[in-house]
Amino acid sequence: MEVIQVLGGRPVTGEVLVEGAKNSALKLMAATIAAPGVTTLKNVPDISDVHVMGKVLKRLGAKIEVVNKHELRIDTTDVDKWETPYELVAQMRASTAVLGPLISRFGKAVVAMPGGCNIGERKIDMHILGLEALGVEFKVDHGNIHASTPNGLHGETVTLAFASVGATENLIMASVRARGVTVIDNAAREPEIVDLANMLNEMGADIRGAGTPVVEIHGVGELHPVTHTVVGDRIEAGTFIATGALCGAPITVRGFDPLHLGLVLRKYAQMGISIERGEREVTVWRDRPLVPTDIQTLPFPGFPTDMQAQTMTLLSLAKGSCIITENVFENRFMLASELRRMGADITIEGHHAIVHGVDGLSGAQVKSPDLRGGAALVMAGLVADGYTTIGDIHHIRRGYEDFVEKLQALGADVRYNTVEVEEAPLGWDL
Repeated sequence: MEVIQVLGGRPVTGEVLVEGAKNSALKLMAATIAAPGVTTLKNVPDISDVHVMGKVLKRLGAKIEVVNKHELRIDTTDVDKWETPYELVAQMRASTAVLGPLISRFGKAVVAMPGGCNIGERKIDMHILGLEALGVEFKVDHGNIHASTPNGLHGETVTLAFASVGATENLIMASVRARGVTVIDNAAREPEIVDLANMLNEMGADIRGAGTPVVEIHGVGELHPVTHTVVGDRIEAGTFIATGALCGAPITVRGFDPLHLGLVLRKYAQMGISIERGEREVTVWRDRPLVPTDIQTLPFPGFPTDMQAQTMTLLSLAKGSCIITENVFENRFMLASELRRMGADITIEGHHAIVHGVDGLSGAQVKSPDLRGGAALVMAGLVADGYTTIGDIHHIRRGYEDFVEKLQALGADVRYNTVEVEEAPLGWDL
């Protein structure tokens, strides 16, 4: 089994450039279905989720040319299928992103139920309810969602019960060619949604208000291909910012908009972390103990759930106690049990994690519980005593390009390794 091994205590400092946003690139790739022709996406991260989405598009009939490591030319001219393969889309929750553009182009779609990290039920009720308001009829059969539009798509006002990113994106992509005007009330406001709306507008769509709670989409006749650059990954940036805060020496993180981490940076400042903002970069360092600070995850512009695990690792070494409240995903405290193996003092009560700071962490064998939790365990290993071995690193590869290599460039003693896995014997041991 391949693992990541970390020797704690090495100085970690320097500069790091983040890639394009995973949560934007996947949706932009899906959106190319709605505009037949060759769309070029730049600043695309070279990660496993992007590879999976590329295979999904190819199975639908698209052709993809990798111009260089971070540029894709996606030709959707010959897309002639609207059924996505379960074995691919079950690997990630972003699978439902093809639902909207397939409905927009073909008026029908068959999409497998989503997979991905095991951090919550990920119900898609809001996707279905919202799309039904636009004239989509659904049937769920054998783990697949069958969508059809017998009377075409028409504009409507849709109020989301929760500011769901996925539902907002699917509604936008489905409604760009619907008759009339669609209004999404209580829409998600994440920067990745703004990036999607910007690309669709470049394609000829008429989307107004992206990034606000009310998004208005005026249906158009057709869309055309474009060249678009993916927005910088605020969560990758936040992970390296948290690393600098944890290790102490200055780290400069470049290639993203600091406004996309507004509340994270404010909370980190409350923890005693020094922060210097630039136009497209942030430098962090720490020369005093971490101050315990309560955290509550919420949709953007609130504290992102994707930064909760990294922040839990930080707060596990604060001088005092605090509470982390998880409001987005119900199973996102799985990291706590792994951090406890390293000496952290964390108690889970429902959707609250009570974190009592300890003086230090000890290296141990741990497993990545999910994408962000895996990165947080590597972070913990950087300051732990001795060696930390992290298993199940496929989670990390889903969302971080060259994570180990970037940490090595900062001076960390971190590397890939393989360990023997002893298989349990079958049957009773009598």
